[in-house]
Amino acid sequence: MAPNRAALDDARRLLGNCILFRDLTNAERGAVIDRARIRNFAAGEKIFAIGAASDHMAAVLTGQVRISVPSPDGREVLLAILEGGEILGEIAVLDGKQRTADATAITPCALAILDRDEVLSFLEQHPSAWLSIVAILCDRLRRTDEQLAEVALLPLPVRLAKAILRINGGLSSTRPLRSTSAHLSQRELANLVGATRETVNKCLKAWQRQGLIRIDDGQITVTDVSAFETLSGLD
Repeated sequence: MAPNRAALDDARRLLGNCILFRDLTNAERGAVIDRARIRNFAAGEKIFAIGAASDHMAAVLTGQVRISVPSPDGREVLLAILEGGEILGEIAVLDGKQRTADATAITPCALAILDRDEVLSFLEQHPSAWLSIVAILCDRLRRTDEQLAEVALLPLPVRLAKAILRINGGLSSTRPLRSTSAHLSQRELANLVGATRETVNKCLKAWQRQGLIRIDDGQITVTDVSAFETLSGLD
């Protein structure tokens, strides 16, 4: 079923904040929407699986998406948390090969799905948008390098604080620091920072006693953002 006018208007507004399309004119952005289909995903629903055919990319309109890969021992290794305005599956635009990771909805999500053929056709008409794709790939590579360096060089409290801030948008130059909740289990946080669940649990409990965070039913809420800035070396 085609999206209604309100949904299309929301998609135009939200895609305007997406790194791939933010520099386009209103007419060009509208052309992208004309090529897109909007799909909703429930919390926990798989968006795509590693090894699957990759014939489209997507822009997150609302909600959070987990990007992860399974480890040889069956554990899930968390790579990134994507929010509104961010892109997933963009590598498919370049090579059309199999998916390199799993994508799962953490919360209820709305995605704008763009087929590869449609994206390539759009890029032929608007070649300057390729620069945004390169910028996305470079940003992902930089973030991966930073996370690898953090795991290798920084003590656990520092890299855990950085991870929680990053999930909440606090280490992004395009989004302000804010006090929000991390929709991740302690095991997922441990995988993200290269630690055990037990050591992460110990650190989180210490922060909770200090009043830096609140933990309710496994959901971690930062209550003192400035303290996390200090912990992560941002002050």
